[in-house]
Amino acid sequence: MSSSTWLFVPGDRPERFAKAAASGADEIVIDLEDAVADDHKPTARDAAAAWLSNGGRAWVRINGVDTPWAEADLAALVASPGLRGVMVPKAESARHLAMTGERLGSERGVVALVETALGVHNAYELAACPAVRRLAFGSIDFAHDIDAAENSRSLLLARSTLVLASRVAGLPAPIDGVSVRIQDSEYVAEEAAQARALGFGGKLCIHPAQVSAAAAAFLPSDEEVEWAHRTVAAFTGQDGAVRIDGAMVDKPVFERAQRILARASVTE
Repeated sequence: MSSSTWLFVPGDRPERFAKAAASGADEIVIDLEDAVADDHKPTARDAAAAWLSNGGRAWVRINGVDTPWAEADLAALVASPGLRGVMVPKAESARHLAMTGERLGSERGVVALVETALGVHNAYELAACPAVRRLAFGSIDFAHDIDAAENSRSLLLARSTLVLASRVAGLPAPIDGVSVRIQDSEYVAEEAAQARALGFGGKLCIHPAQVSAAAAAFLPSDEEVEWAHRTVAAFTGQDGAVRIDGAMVDKPVFERAQRILARASVTE
């Protein structure tokens, strides 16, 4: 699962589902949780199930396990052929994620949305759960949970923990949290680039206008691709380190160049 852009669409706005699917985002997430008021939860659930049963394909962020809607969400969605999987908010328990996965079946997966201090503390257990396909970071809720400013310094430990936990478990790189500035493409691109530099492989989006900027940040630049081509060409067939542009290139650098070319091939 290498998808880099995950676009939320409110579950009580079914007229937006098809527009979200046509936005260019790699994955669509119908949101039954934060984007939907309590008295609209049943309507949103029914709308999601109906769309997913009539040709639509998406993930669904269900309501948290400690809410009165979680069980009804799963019950309504499991029979929908277009359901790709569910995003579980406030993920803290590997046991709960495993139980959710059992309900979904082996063809569908769980994205564990880590949004609390306990979730970060248990990140390695969450990532090791067989039902989990990927970790995602709920940066806004996490900052609130630990009573911290939401900036790159205060959230660095949490982000790096999710990257490491994903790698240890053999999962794809995690998905970073949303950017609240909807129409500011430069800001979205900057946040996505920072996430990529830390080892994230994707970003949550809250508006179609954010998708292209976020996606571009997870692709290598022309300069990186050029360097990678030269590095692979120079190192191929060598037994030891070689020198390129005044820098030593050994096997780990060669493998990094190969990864850059693999990421670049997505657009070729």
